[in-house]
Amino acid sequence: MKEVVLLAGTRPEAVKIAPVALALADHPVLRPVIVHSGQHAGVVGPALRAFGLVADVELDVPRASGSQSELLSLLVPKFDRVLRTRAPAVVLVQGDTTTALAGALAAFWRGIPVAHLEAGLRTGDLAGPFPEEGTRQMIARIASLHLAPTDDAAAVLLDENLSDREIVVTGNTVVDAVERTALADRPARDPDLALLERVLDERSERLVLVTVHRRESWGEPLERVLHSVRAIADRHPDVRVLLPAHPNPEVRAAARDVLGGHDRIVVTEPLDYPDLVRALRRAALVLTDSGGIQEEAPSFGVPVLVLRDTTERTAAVDAGCAWLVGTDPIRILAEAGWVLGSRLRLPLGRNPFGDGSAASRVRGALERLVGLPSDFATAPLPMRIPC
Repeated sequence: MKEVVLLAGTRPEAVKIAPVALALADHPVLRPVIVHSGQHAGVVGPALRAFGLVADVELDVPRASGSQSELLSLLVPKFDRVLRTRAPAVVLVQGDTTTALAGALAAFWRGIPVAHLEAGLRTGDLAGPFPEEGTRQMIARIASLHLAPTDDAAAVLLDENLSDREIVVTGNTVVDAVERTALADRPARDPDLALLERVLDERSERLVLVTVHRRESWGEPLERVLHSVRAIADRHPDVRVLLPAHPNPEVRAAARDVLGGHDRIVVTEPLDYPDLVRALRRAALVLTDSGGIQEEAPSFGVPVLVLRDTTERTAAVDAGCAWLVGTDPIRILAEAGWVLGSRLRLPLGRNPFGDGSAASRVRGALERLVGLPSDFATAPLPMRIPC
């Protein structure tokens, strides 16, 4: 058996590696080994359990300052010990986290091929998103296999002079994950969400889902967004707002200070992934700075207002699934008013980020990377699927 180490330290990483672990579960040669870095200790385990998975290795990273440099300095030697002990055939990292960077560096220094899931996303601005844009670019320089979610992402990698033999367009595994979760259709576990669902049904009201957490939004931009959310609830009496609070204390405090006390705004604890998918499926509108929700919402025809000035997920904007509104209250209120006033809904089953078969393509690409014969031919994706 050849081990494929799959790294996860945040919930989005866990959600996006889960379909790959499931696709490799019955492989005759490649054995998936999930390593939980401990970056976000309380959320990775539940996210994996939503797919019937558990981490094979769970690291402990006690942090004092919470800085990126501290986390990186803790993770690299811990990953190095895991790789020295297990000697995997390949290390798969996802996205743009400190876990992904630390794992890629540790594998590269040990001469182990690095596969980068969700490769090629760029804004071209190292300050936004920060530090994610820089992290993605650094991983790209040392990865052996670039698993691009779209043709546009693959084109970016080619423009950066990476070999086309190392680039495979797979689609995004989050589409696999969200479709699998929606099909399971589990009842809400969070009591606040369960109550909100009953109220929405009884009163025939609509849901606006809000998620905001990015570092560049902290402070004044976050305040502008939250005041805009409160104004949306004030202007649309048939709307209720759900905001699952991010674990970061600064974000949580701001959300509760600005939104607390409004009778049609619910601020909850972070939702388990199946609960988040439930909320997303029935939302009339999403306001978010999250990359994952930009990718998931098109599967359910939900319009998205992106609370950022730039996005590395341009496929959603280009396809007409999402609109960049930044943190300007005038723009947010105008676009939200138009979507809610027109009752806009997008066509189902037209997600520009994939067709739900990304994990199978990743499996085939990993087989080729480690030199195994494979009868799986990577299927090309359309350049764009308009919403």
